[in-house]
Amino acid sequence: MNRNRTGEAVSPHRSDTAPASGAGDTGLSHEEAARRLTRYGPNEVAAERAVPPYARVVAQLRDPLIMVLLAAIALTLAIGDHADSVVIALVIVANTTVGVVQEIRADQAVAALSALSAPSARVRRDGAETEVPSSAVVPGDVLLLGEGDIVPADARLTHASSLLIDESMLTGESVPVDKDVPPRGQDSPGQPEPDAAGPQQDTAALRAGTIVVRGRGVALATATGKASALGRIAELLDTRPQTTPLQHRLAALGRVLALVTLALCLLVFALGLVRGTAPGTMAVTAISLAVAAVPESLPAVVTLALALGARRMAVRHALVRRLPAVETLGSVSVLATDKTGTLTEGRMVVERVWTPQGEADLTGSGYEPLGEVRVGGQPAGGRELAAVRELLTAAALCNDAELRPPSQEPSLDAESGWAALGDPMEAALLTAAVKAGCEDRRTLQRRYPRTDEEPFDSLRKRMTTLHRAPDRAVLVCLKGAPEAVLDHAVLDEPEALVEVARRSAAQLAAQGFRVLAVASGLRAGTPGRARDAETGLRLLGLAALSDPPKEAAARTLADCRAAGITAVLITGDHPATAEAIADRVGLLDSGTAHGRVVTGRELAAGEVPDPTEVRIFARTDPKQKLDIVEAWRAHGHVTAMTGDGVNDGPALRHADIGVAMGRRGTEVARQAADLVLTDDELSTVVAAVEEGRRVYDNIRRFLLYALAGGTAEILVMLLGPLLGLSLPLRAGQILWINLLTHGLTGVAMGAEPVSPGAMRRPPRPPGQHVLGDGLWQRMLFLAAVVTAGSLMAGLAARTMDLPWQSVLFLSLLAAQLGVVLGLRDRLLTRENLYLPAAVAVSAGLAAAALYVPFLRAVLHTVALDWTGIALAVAAGGLGCVAARVGGRGRRRWSST
Repeated sequence: MNRNRTGEAVSPHRSDTAPASGAGDTGLSHEEAARRLTRYGPNEVAAERAVPPYARVVAQLRDPLIMVLLAAIALTLAIGDHADSVVIALVIVANTTVGVVQEIRADQAVAALSALSAPSARVRRDGAETEVPSSAVVPGDVLLLGEGDIVPADARLTHASSLLIDESMLTGESVPVDKDVPPRGQDSPGQPEPDAAGPQQDTAALRAGTIVVRGRGVALATATGKASALGRIAELLDTRPQTTPLQHRLAALGRVLALVTLALCLLVFALGLVRGTAPGTMAVTAISLAVAAVPESLPAVVTLALALGARRMAVRHALVRRLPAVETLGSVSVLATDKTGTLTEGRMVVERVWTPQGEADLTGSGYEPLGEVRVGGQPAGGRELAAVRELLTAAALCNDAELRPPSQEPSLDAESGWAALGDPMEAALLTAAVKAGCEDRRTLQRRYPRTDEEPFDSLRKRMTTLHRAPDRAVLVCLKGAPEAVLDHAVLDEPEALVEVARRSAAQLAAQGFRVLAVASGLRAGTPGRARDAETGLRLLGLAALSDPPKEAAARTLADCRAAGITAVLITGDHPATAEAIADRVGLLDSGTAHGRVVTGRELAAGEVPDPTEVRIFARTDPKQKLDIVEAWRAHGHVTAMTGDGVNDGPALRHADIGVAMGRRGTEVARQAADLVLTDDELSTVVAAVEEGRRVYDNIRRFLLYALAGGTAEILVMLLGPLLGLSLPLRAGQILWINLLTHGLTGVAMGAEPVSPGAMRRPPRPPGQHVLGDGLWQRMLFLAAVVTAGSLMAGLAARTMDLPWQSVLFLSLLAAQLGVVLGLRDRLLTRENLYLPAAVAVSAGLAAAALYVPFLRAVLHTVALDWTGIALAVAAGGLGCVAARVGGRGRRRWSST
């Protein structure tokens, strides 16, 4: 089986005039193939270049907050505080290491998924069939194609036998397409669909990357590598890294913090000089405050939160390729999804059957033969069931597909293990026959051995088989498109019945079904030719097939609506099919400006002034998918695009979040995506959005805590002297508080559980500042409470003749630890036990600063009695209460 690789360097050349002569029946010579390979280059599509580790490290260090921390290291070294310099350096190293390791692991996992492609093709060279790497296929090669093969290059058919090609990875069309050699003097026998987005379909043209579902073919390669349809789509990809909303916000915050830090250094230094404090002392104090003002553990908190989110997503079947994409998912306001395999099962199923005795529905999903026939919601019986069985028995006999049970091919169907070999619609008919209680296909073949057949082709649009019946009669079975079967030249039925069948077929087609008509008849005598038996048959009925929506699709889209996310369907499939699926999953929005469905042709003609007013797009090409995504982004939305085909690659790359299917996805789609779903379930995207919101909430929670604490430390240093506390805190004490509050406790905040109302609130506006939505007001409120509680404790200690500076030091630290506990959504939750443990460790280290002689000497503290400790505990309780009260309104809003 040849499987064309799509991830490496390519040639830009094309041979539109690849000579048939010179290849002929014998194919190219090995020498000529080698010359053409040198001329046109390998048949490969360019892949992303591997990013060297040093480039990943440099990208991590260019973060503005990391730059601020590097400056903080220089400042702490300048004041001789080597210990704090080492701590900040360790934070930078940890942040960079986690980010680089996550990116490398994700790329390795995607490479493992890509290994599902096999790199060979069958060609004819020097008159003999040979197998070569698909990268060695050149224009002019004679390609030999069989069932299951992947077409290695763009080609033109020279011979075909019942050839059926799955083009879904290029077009999004869920039903395979018949391919045939056009009659002489005719470019293409195919007729264009009235709503097709592009030109008339060429039934002799094959495209690289498409799959042979049934039949055999011989074709002449016309374009390879970058010049193929696959390569031209891959060229639309923009491989430059995209900056995420979080990176934008943190970069802006980093610049603000850098300016504020410099201003605070100058302000504190100037005020100290005015009060007569020694310049050296004030320089050390000012620099210490500057370090305290910068939440140096923010990069570590952000990276840890992203890494934990990525790990949780992996458990929930979502592989994150780029770590910042974790948070971006929480900002998604538009989810653009394709249809086949994402909203739908990606497998054809007979859902409804019409017979002259009435209509019946069939239950079950996929190719697993489990289900039943129902009429009016009840199990069918009597004449209705007998009519359905007769129809499906004929369809099973007039059939070349095969069902393969799980024991033989367990990996082909993720849900049941059942696989289809051959035409998916024929496999669906076999499945339906078993559900209806018909004999299995092998038993039927033994009872009614096939004696002749007339295969399906795109001109006749029907297939006929002859079988020897047990009574020595000849059984004729015929199935095909309704317009090719519901004809008096084929049927011997009253006009009234045929007209009813035509109306029923039209109604089913309007509902998005693929409709097949089935007929049969008995002939006396010896078997003749199948084509001659296509007359005087009895109409058995109609089979309505579809690629049904996944059971979870409607619930997933409802979850999107509850989370304020707009879902948009973009598919290359037929408009009626797209509309039917959208209706069944609850995606239709009758209030849109352009009706229910817009086609690619309407987009190309400029008939849709604003694509963001549309919710369903059909018959779109890759460029139009990209344009739709860009239109939403231009309106200020954060977009997520799901896809699995090559045609989805450009839109996946240009969306804020590209989501590729891991199982059925192509390599181009996986390489273009930020997120790869290993279970191919759209519900996994919603789970990933929840994780993204969790990450962003935790980052904002840490910023609130860290900036409130830093602001309180600055206010204490500025207001303390005005209240008679000449030098409220020493430089070492400030840095110790900063280490304990921004260290373990700050990092542990990144693992907090998701907020209860996270998925019941709309996504935040893309332009919203990271401190927006009232966060900076809450920060000032908490800073004021922590400052007031700490200063009151210090003043009370001075009144009681206690070592007030040590009391103030412990109170300020305790108040901040109280805040970190109060900011939890659920104070007593057992989730994330790291946070209370980190608070306990920080409290222990705070006590050590007062009672360990070495630390007392370094930090200039004094051991406190129970009165001093009680004052500090009171300050801590005040901080906790303030955080709970301040967060109550926000939590109430989040749950609405």
